[in-house]
Amino acid sequence: MKKHEGKCACGNVEYCFEGDPIDTAFCYCHECQIHTGSDKWFGIWVPAETFKFTKGMPSTFTRKGDSGKEMHHKFCGECGSTLAIDVTVGNFYSVAASTLTKGEFSPNMAIYTASAPKWAVFPEGVPKFDVLPPDMGG
Repeated sequence: MKKHEGKCACGNVEYCFEGDPIDTAFCYCHECQIHTGSDKWFGIWVPAETFKFTKGMPSTFTRKGDSGKEMHHKFCGECGSTLAIDVTVGNFYSVAASTLTKGEFSPNMAIYTASAPKWAVFPEGVPKFDVLPPDMGG
């Protein structure tokens, strides 16, 4: 099974996961825009049981998602890099694609596009959903 690794900007916190992701998504929700300081978050969705922190301990910021369930943002307390979001409603981590050692993933979908700023650019050939795809509770 293939192992994927990543780390924060300063290298104090590292993580890994094994196998293929559940999905890969650009999320344009308002909360992701605020959190990233950009128009979107690029998340690699990884089953919770395959994800682990291997060096250092991240800090946590918790917020409620659209489901009403908690979303635990895991970030480095030293450099501030967000590494992953523990999406409790789906039992997966949305790993920050930009923190992976190898940038081998591309987005399979764009979600919450109705919340995107008017200047957002969407990737060609990637399905867009105003909120979530119908089979994901949207």
